Amino acid sequence: MRSPDHAWIWLVRKEWRELLASRSWWLFLLLFGPLVGVTFISAVNSYAEASGYRGSAAGVGEAFSPLIGIWAPTFGACELAAAFLLPFVAIRLVAGDRLSGALKLEIQQPISPLSRVTAKGVVLLAGWLIASLAPAAAIALWLSYGGSLHVPELATVVLGHVLNAGLTIALAFTAASITTHPSTAAIVTLGVTVGSWILSFIAAVHGGRWAIAAGYTPTAMVAEFQHGLVRLDVLLIAFTFILTGLGLAAVWLRIGVAARRRTGESMALLVLMAVAMYLSTFVSPSWDLSESRMNSFAPADERALRQIRAPLQIEAHLAPEDPRRADLEQRVLSKLRRIMPKLKVVYVSNTSIGIFEQTSAHYGEIRYELGGRRSVSRVTTLEGVLESIYSLAGIVPSDGSESEFRGHPLPVPPRGAALVFYLLWPALALAAAFFSHRRRS
Repeated sequence: MRSPDHAWIWLVRKEWRELLASRSWWLFLLLFGPLVGVTFISAVNSYAEASGYRGSAAGVGEAFSPLIGIWAPTFGACELAAAFLLPFVAIRLVAGDRLSGALKLEIQQPISPLSRVTAKGVVLLAGWLIASLAPAAAIALWLSYGGSLHVPELATVVLGHVLNAGLTIALAFTAASITTHPSTAAIVTLGVTVGSWILSFIAAVHGGRWAIAAGYTPTAMVAEFQHGLVRLDVLLIAFTFILTGLGLAAVWLRIGVAARRRTGESMALLVLMAVAMYLSTFVSPSWDLSESRMNSFAPADERALRQIRAPLQIEAHLAPEDPRRADLEQRVLSKLRRIMPKLKVVYVSNTSIGIFEQTSAHYGEIRYELGGRRSVSRVTTLEGVLESIYSLAGIVPSDGSESEFRGHPLPVPPRGAALVFYLLWPALALAAAFFSHRRRS
């Protein structure tokens, strides 16, 4: 009999061989490079044009931020791959064992079901990191062009996509362990993914609690990481979901246990997940790691706002689809929540589009209440909102002497990128698949 440690190592090696034998894995690797290449080449071309390449008008500010101009669109390919390609590889790794009968042999090993699922997850995550050599090649190409690189913001983007891959793996493992066929598991996984998009759409229309829930979907999570923002509550909820997914997969891979018992254990696990996720929403620390501080106010304004101790309530009479509401939320309130945890925002509207509310006397008003004082304004700009808050608080902020982020313009085309991603990457992937198959045969 093998020891548990040796059995787990044996299982990791076995799962690695299964991954290399999977056609879905090699197809995923083959497509990943060109997918990254399309987004990277398009991003560099747009960045170069905004920087004045070939006589185009030069842009300013955030247009020259590599975080928004290069890394967000380039790593956006990772999000697409995680949503539409990675699930099939993960499902193949789990469902294939059940169909081939290998799962019955694994059960005979002295290792817990959770350890078996963890071994599969570790191998698949290693495969994801190997595929991530494609965006790593994009980083190398960008540096060869003379592009600027701010390590903290790039690390934040990478962390977000690794977590997103972990969420996809956990979801696919759960679907593959509960269902009896890989095609059913694929439909369930895709259904959950589409469901998260529908939730985001409903949140955009109705706001309120829908918006709060949509803020923790994988799409919203990745978007914040791609803007250089790390929120502790999002991290905790992501890890909770991943652990729950692995736990559910471990429960349902015990094929010798009665379905009724496994259902009860799954319900208990889901209740624990819901409690943990709910408690995580009360965690407020966050970190803006973007070089341009795009998720934060100016340092002088942050120092002034931190002096305010009383709760602040903002009542905005704006419909969910009113562009002014989106501008207010994205440019002001999202930053204000990070500085003032006692902030309460209430949106008031009778319709979702607000077209027929324009004749109302109060539509468009932004009402502020701080320490018993009240004021009303219709200005949704950053300067207008801060001016209203400072007036209520009786604070005169200092001008500050901090230098403003000017960006890093680079009018350089994506030289050699097409060769790397459209020719070299597929050739290497096919060669690796050929030698791996030849070695096994």
